[in-house]
Amino acid sequence: MRVLIAGAGGQIGRALVATAPRGLSIVALARDQLDVSREASVHRAVKAEAPDLLINATGYTAVDRAEAEPEQAWAVNERGAGHLAEAAAAVGGRMVHFSTDYVFDGSQRRPYTPADPPNPLNVYGATKLAGERAVLAALGDRAAIIRTAWVYAAEGRNFLLTMLRLMKERDEVRVVSDQTGTPTSAVSAASAAWAVAARADVQGVLHWTDAGVASWFDFAVAIAEEAGKLGILSRAIPIRPIATEEFPTPARRPRYSVLDCTETLAVTGLTPDHWRIALRRTLEELPRD
Repeated sequence: MRVLIAGAGGQIGRALVATAPRGLSIVALARDQLDVSREASVHRAVKAEAPDLLINATGYTAVDRAEAEPEQAWAVNERGAGHLAEAAAAVGGRMVHFSTDYVFDGSQRRPYTPADPPNPLNVYGATKLAGERAVLAALGDRAAIIRTAWVYAAEGRNFLLTMLRLMKERDEVRVVSDQTGTPTSAVSAASAAWAVAARADVQGVLHWTDAGVASWFDFAVAIAEEAGKLGILSRAIPIRPIATEEFPTPARRPRYSVLDCTETLAVTGLTPDHWRIALRRTLEELPRD
């Protein structure tokens, strides 16, 4: 099977390349090699490679900046996803597309299933939801959407690396404690994509995260504890819980965005690690000072 990975330079894209099953022919294109906002370029690239499967790991993921740059977010997350899906349809391919928990508003107090109605609170969530719909409109039952959440990796720009930097620079770190979700490693998200790719009959919207639930404060405390054990942090500093209102941001975020992954577990046979186990494994990849 020939697989084209769009967004191969991002967190999930790099994990997809690193964990690709043997026997596949992988074409990995980063943003500087394939600008998904350019329709003609996308169609040329996909036609040239003629993949059996296209995995879209691209995304305008700067949640707060998207409020000031909505056009850029729409260009990548909605129109870019649509361009890729239309190009995949033209060559008879399937597509696995990544989306986000931020398509939900966080108003319910039980994990969100794929059937729950989305209601995004911010530009990022709105553009990702529109991207899902563009992909499904172009490909129908040849598309699978994987919503995931709070993605991090040992490289790139993410909450894990930001917290480690702040914990080294500051005498105290204040972290929001009233937003709840599930930290998910990029490797875990990639494993779900490859499992879905192996099943040609899997279609529609799926949810995937690591196991367990946490607030951003819980995540930060775990980062400090695990990084201390591994010698990544040389000192312990206070981590203070704060309310969302004490840390205003341009984009509103859902207070609760835990995803129900039951259907995905059933169709893939995967069992996700608890997020703390995945965190420890990711921290072990980091260089020591």
